[in-house]
Amino acid sequence: MLTHANQSVYYEEMRDSGAQAARAAAPGAPGPLGPVRRSGKLRREQILTAAAALFAQRGFHGVSIDDIGSAVGMSGPGIYRHFPGKEAVLSRMLLDISQRLLDEGSRRAVAAADAEGALDALLRWHISFALSQPDLITVQSRELANVPEPARRQIRRLQRLYVEEWVTVLSEMSPRADQPTLRAAVHATFGLLNSTPHSASELPPEAAAGLLYTMARAALSASAS
Repeated sequence: MLTHANQSVYYEEMRDSGAQAARAAAPGAPGPLGPVRRSGKLRREQILTAAAALFAQRGFHGVSIDDIGSAVGMSGPGIYRHFPGKEAVLSRMLLDISQRLLDEGSRRAVAAADAEGALDALLRWHISFALSQPDLITVQSRELANVPEPARRQIRRLQRLYVEEWVTVLSEMSPRADQPTLRAAVHATFGLLNSTPHSASELPPEAAAGLLYTMARAALSASAS
């Protein structure tokens, strides 16, 4: 098990994450699925990526199904072959991001040798995601109220589980710290890290990542002292 991710590997991972996503969404990308099923999956991924950019720029209510269709080179009604409506696009987008943050964060924390390494892994994962996916971060923080129930409940449940991953790690580092304080500190740290669409725009990715890591680690360490 690893205690700390190698710094250069981490930055390379962060830079490459967007390119990997683009390659995965490219028409004709190889994979284990057959051509028809793979094509449908890739089309949905393209729709979600385009919709995230539009929702981040204009807000959910400022975007129509026709706008999303135009962004991926298809008619608006063609979107209905993949999603029943605009709300379903938003729901799937936020469910996916919440599940992805939880799954990968949990995997990295479990792989760490100790609580210090787990916190390091969680921070680096969230910072990498926030810097490489600004549209998703913006939509996640702004548009949850537009997700219909029960999808909203599912998203909130995934988000709570993700928070608890962090709280568990901090509790292991400081057993005497009370859980409400640690939970509040985690939420505040997410506010810092999720500010990247605005706060990190003037810095190179490596500099932004280093600054965010230093600030977030100091804040969480103070809360657990």
